[in-house]
Amino acid sequence: MVADAGLLALSAVELRRLIGDRQLSPVELLEACIARIEALNPFVNAITATCFERARTEARAAERAVLDGRPLGLLHGLPLGVKDLEATEGLLTTLGSPMYRGHVPAADNVLVARLRQAGAIVVGKTNVPELGAGANTRNAVWGATGNPFDPRLNAGGSSGGSAAALACNMLPLCTGSDTGGSLRIPAALCGVVGFRPSPGIVPSSRKPLGWTPISVVGPMGRTVADSCLQLAASAGADVGDPLSYPLDPGSFLHPRAVDLGELRVGWTEDFGACDVDPAIRQAFRRKLVAMRHLFRSCEEVRFDLGDVHRCFDVLRAEAFVAATRDAYVRDPESLGPNTRANYEIGAAMSLIDSAWAQAEQTRILSRFHAAMAGCDVILAPTTPVTPFPWTVLHADNVDGKPQANYYRWLALTYVVTLATLPALSLPCGVDHAGMPFGLQIVGRFREDHRLLGVAAALEHAFAGSDTLRRPLPVLEALRPVEPALTSLVSAPPLLDRGGERTGVIAAGA
Repeated sequence: MVADAGLLALSAVELRRLIGDRQLSPVELLEACIARIEALNPFVNAITATCFERARTEARAAERAVLDGRPLGLLHGLPLGVKDLEATEGLLTTLGSPMYRGHVPAADNVLVARLRQAGAIVVGKTNVPELGAGANTRNAVWGATGNPFDPRLNAGGSSGGSAAALACNMLPLCTGSDTGGSLRIPAALCGVVGFRPSPGIVPSSRKPLGWTPISVVGPMGRTVADSCLQLAASAGADVGDPLSYPLDPGSFLHPRAVDLGELRVGWTEDFGACDVDPAIRQAFRRKLVAMRHLFRSCEEVRFDLGDVHRCFDVLRAEAFVAATRDAYVRDPESLGPNTRANYEIGAAMSLIDSAWAQAEQTRILSRFHAAMAGCDVILAPTTPVTPFPWTVLHADNVDGKPQANYYRWLALTYVVTLATLPALSLPCGVDHAGMPFGLQIVGRFREDHRLLGVAAALEHAFAGSDTLRRPLPVLEALRPVEPALTSLVSAPPLLDRGGERTGVIAAGA
């Protein structure tokens, strides 16, 4: 049997292999995860509602299945964290909103159901901003999530709880989702992998506008292979997402081998449209110097993407109007400032704005495709700033320039969203402040397999470089911070009917 020491630092792929080889009990792994959550979650507040007793029952059943020699799913016995936007049967799903503080779904949504069917054991939910709005994971139900490298700083969002839980080795796998960068940004700030697949690869049954390509769900992991493992367990068509289509989920299991020496790489600091702090630009250039010898070519690419910011404003606002209209009409104050701003931006728009944005998004894809001619992938920074205090709602100034709204600082990721291209944030050393630096790798249209292969090859190459390898937080140094991460919670104590936690204090326990 594997000793407890170092167990949780193993990859999900390795843990699954050990379970299948009867060298690791799912019960042992779960108990180690629960112990780690109880020890570290008070310092980062990544995990919200939990279902430990149900998970223990499922882990014992998973252990029996192994001993009985029964067929095992791709994720058999692996503990899983589910982003608190995804419906989980019998387990509190708040969406980070006081409107849903007592919401316990009667059924899993498609993503969660598939992961359970593959053998994953849901342990708890991971924290989000209210309704997923913004890239600073904080809300009035559970409080804020701190960065594992410095809990005084933000963990990104909206999948910030998932990223922090992974970086702290609380769980081997966590789910995420991405509209303007919600998989990629927290992955970058916490030093893990976040993959935004092409629209339709993983069905999302909770989109209010089923035909929009800007919102996707996808995997997070500590390695590219771990992300591929979750992707293989969740990809494929489902009527709940009209953009999904039949494919071979198993084709994602092993990234295709890529010879970096044959790779034609393009790079950009800002896609010709995004504000980026000078220190991040300098850090990115240093990374390029350290890696460019790996490639056949590595050349700057110039972009002219048109009015990408207005286009994203309109399309994002449409989705939020569809999701929050009823709540806003009942009581605007029931929505937090980010969510309320999204609705009000959208409510002021016209059909002319909508038609223009739909057409402009089509043009943006064409412009992106033309700029990528002769390139296999594009490299860029994932975020324009180093992590800032979680007490600051968003970055309102980048490179000395005021940002037009709370999400403008996410432009490095949302311009890629508009092009509907696959993109992945890969840990790439640290920035000028000693915090994780995320390298955004953008693939060509519908070339998800190729992109994952490139990312896996880069991850392997970076492992041998002090400048480029994935940084690790010093978990032993985690301590409580002021203000407390749960200080945002001001409502009455919360009862989790689907778990054993009661009271807001326990949110970080």
